[in-house]
Amino acid sequence: MAYSTRYAHPFLPTTRADMQARGWEQCDIIIVTGDAYVDHPAFGPVLIARFLEGRGFKVGLLPQPDWHSAEPFKALGPPRMFFGVAAGNLDSMLNRLTAQKKNRSEDQYSPGGQTNCRPDRATIVYAQRCREAYPDVPIILGGIEASLRRIAHFDYWSEKVRRSILFDAKADLLVFGMGERPIMEVADRMRQGERIQDIRDVRGTAYTINDEEMRALEADPARRAADRKTVVLPSYEQVIEDKHAFAVMSRDFQMETNPGNARPLAQRHGNRAIYMNPPALPLEDGVGTAGAEGKSVAMDELYDLPFNRVPHPMYRERIPAYETVKHSIVLMRGCFGGCTFCSITEHEGRVIQSRSAESVLREVRAMRRMGDFRGTITDLGGPTANMYKLKCKSEDIEKRCRKLSCVHPGVCENLQTDHGPLISLMQDVRKEDGVKHVFIASGVRYDLAERSPEYVKELAAHHVGGQLSVAPEHVSPRVLEKMKKPGIESFERFQQMFACASEEAGKEQYDIPYFISGHPGSTLEDMVELALWLKQNGKRPRQVQDFIPTPMAMATAMYFTGLDPLKMEPVYTAQGLREKRLQKALLLYWNPEQWPLAREALKLAGREDLIGRGPHALVPPESPGEAARRQRTERDTGAGASAPRHEAAPRPGPQGTARPRARRPGGPRAR
Repeated sequence: MAYSTRYAHPFLPTTRADMQARGWEQCDIIIVTGDAYVDHPAFGPVLIARFLEGRGFKVGLLPQPDWHSAEPFKALGPPRMFFGVAAGNLDSMLNRLTAQKKNRSEDQYSPGGQTNCRPDRATIVYAQRCREAYPDVPIILGGIEASLRRIAHFDYWSEKVRRSILFDAKADLLVFGMGERPIMEVADRMRQGERIQDIRDVRGTAYTINDEEMRALEADPARRAADRKTVVLPSYEQVIEDKHAFAVMSRDFQMETNPGNARPLAQRHGNRAIYMNPPALPLEDGVGTAGAEGKSVAMDELYDLPFNRVPHPMYRERIPAYETVKHSIVLMRGCFGGCTFCSITEHEGRVIQSRSAESVLREVRAMRRMGDFRGTITDLGGPTANMYKLKCKSEDIEKRCRKLSCVHPGVCENLQTDHGPLISLMQDVRKEDGVKHVFIASGVRYDLAERSPEYVKELAAHHVGGQLSVAPEHVSPRVLEKMKKPGIESFERFQQMFACASEEAGKEQYDIPYFISGHPGSTLEDMVELALWLKQNGKRPRQVQDFIPTPMAMATAMYFTGLDPLKMEPVYTAQGLREKRLQKALLLYWNPEQWPLAREALKLAGREDLIGRGPHALVPPESPGEAARRQRTERDTGAGASAPRHEAAPRPGPQGTARPRARRPGGPRAR
């Protein structure tokens, strides 16, 4: 479809007709994405495409191409330089399947929420189709799916360790993390005539090497990196056979994620290997500086790109993910929280990169020109609501630091936690003409917020629409330690501050806590403790996350290996989908639909005293009707013969020693 004059900017070409309307014979770069084409900076592949366009490249886009043959991948002809391939904003397997491995009812990134608009393991399939379409055109992988699968990784969906995605996709290069700097350098060098096979020193990229190169590297780790030795990870073959080796791999990988001191990584896969340069340097805050040869990239530049902020006119149905973000504004990227279950840190980095206030206000003014904007900004945040402009007090300390979290086990003494710039920005956005409401929908990091009573007051008085999202995740100190989350006492202090600030503002408002069931370290006993805390505090959470082991996360390594990679000590994890359901049922103790599972969980945990009708009870006893239904079900299905066996987590002995860990039933744990 050719560009429509109803829009402020031409959409990126998706057809030959679009190319002809621009007078193009050939694209320089074609981006393939598993998401629908929404011309909005919240959609990663589109952001990269617009960024490259802004740097002078002719960029085409193939959104959700039919992958059953190579023909749809020929729609724009061969790109002069390369195909950029991404599964979309989410890992394609996570996008399709729940923690219980059931198909999701909706694909948030597809028109009408349709499912089956992209293949499983979309990055691999798309890359293979690009290769079939044009065998000689280089292929570069990017996006979160490729980024988090760049080394050997445990795959929850196939229940096995898979090799680096580079080998299955047969691509030439992989860009990991937030890709603006690496893709810009690669594209610039290819434009100047370099072959992709010769581009091997770009930070934030990975590629394959042969057996001879890997042997030389194993003999001399300093061979490929002039300034620092390469860290050789346990091989793919080792981590398949040995869970301890997998835990070592996970630990060593995590220790090399600070761009200031990270070393290159290499991992053997048979007679080949993957080689990873250190992560890309963070983008500069605000407008940045020109830098050498104009190679600087700053946060403001990305959000000043010519986005229409709407889906492509080819779509006639709503795109759910767009409806969520269309009136929201991202202030920053990155997260120094280091939560073990989260992939934000692994993908976006630990260094906070913030936009300038002027850039944010420009976006607010652009949003005001949208036809359906009625004065409400639905979110002013990012990965976390309140990390804007927070940073280490010293660049030198930050570059040398190897801590995986700036806030665990406590807030680092070197972290500047001044919320002043954020408060000022929130006030400025509220004052903009045409803005009636500015809400904060991103999760608030409460251990930071409690250090700024002024922020909590500002938040409660002006930026909460009755409910505020916070994520304590659990109450058990042992589980929170495995999550790398603060103790529940911190959340309770914040709760009190928020309640007082809301009352002072004359508003009836509530915090809405998020919790995770089935996380490594969490036993049924721990979930009972959490359920009792919820009841005591009058909480009936509806936002409950059943832990999903995603590639590369530290919690995933715990789930698969039964070891904490940082301490190399045993850690208990719920085994099988049944036990995961039991843990989740305890979180939903108030829901009658969950009572049968919750009673089963309480019996297995030895807490039958909590089954009853008194004020102390969590769930009522089985009613005659429930008993009859259960008996019919067991008779019809043959169920009930083998209830899941529950194991106790290792607990400290008399002198702090760990008691022996119970042997897990069955074979290796699936992710």
